[in-house]
Amino acid sequence: MLDNLFRNMQPVVKNLLIINVIFFIATFVFERQGIDLGRILGLFYIDSPYFRPYQLATHFFMHDGFIHLLFNMFGLVVFGNLLERLWGAKRFLLFYFITALGAAFLHQLIQGIQIYNATGSFMPGLDRFMSLQGENIRYDMNYGYAVDAFKLMVNPAVGASGAIYGLIAGVAMLFPNNEVYLYGAIPIKMKWLALGLGAIALLAGMANSAGDNIAHFAHLGGMLFGFIIVKIWNKNRTNFY
Repeated sequence: MLDNLFRNMQPVVKNLLIINVIFFIATFVFERQGIDLGRILGLFYIDSPYFRPYQLATHFFMHDGFIHLLFNMFGLVVFGNLLERLWGAKRFLLFYFITALGAAFLHQLIQGIQIYNATGSFMPGLDRFMSLQGENIRYDMNYGYAVDAFKLMVNPAVGASGAIYGLIAGVAMLFPNNEVYLYGAIPIKMKWLALGLGAIALLAGMANSAGDNIAHFAHLGGMLFGFIIVKIWNKNRTNFY
């Protein structure tokens, strides 16, 4: 099954896979030279002194470890092949980039809200945090979670997960009753998989657990933009099952 999947890989999916692997290998090569590509190409909050506009286009080619890369690339191959075969290369690539950027947009928005709750400003600047010293962590009773705003400013987001969640949303809308096998054994329809993953991302994002460095709202952003795009593109579509 996997042999057939990779043998019949669509051109854009294949190129995206290759690019992601190249970036992953480059991370280790540059690390040996004392250069942290994750901090150069990862996406920082827009008010961080480490933010650069090009990070919007590079962060979703970076990954935090082999498992992170493996799961995202597996999702790219499984779901991306189906959509590229349906839409063609140009439309699929456009969809991929829009969902990746949509994920980044929602991630930045949620970061901004968290930073505002902690400091009273969406753009406080890093000096504001440095002056707060140990007071930069506050508890907001309205939201019910602690926000370490300083970490939001100095830690970058990396990974293609937002785009992959967008692909899942797209497949679920176009092929809602198609089944995939969780862990290779448990059949589940795409519509339930997408709803389940979306619910998990929402609950995990709202929980904001200590030590959780996963950008859950970026996942939701990818799904949201994927949903919107498919709705726009398929106003008069025929259901695919």
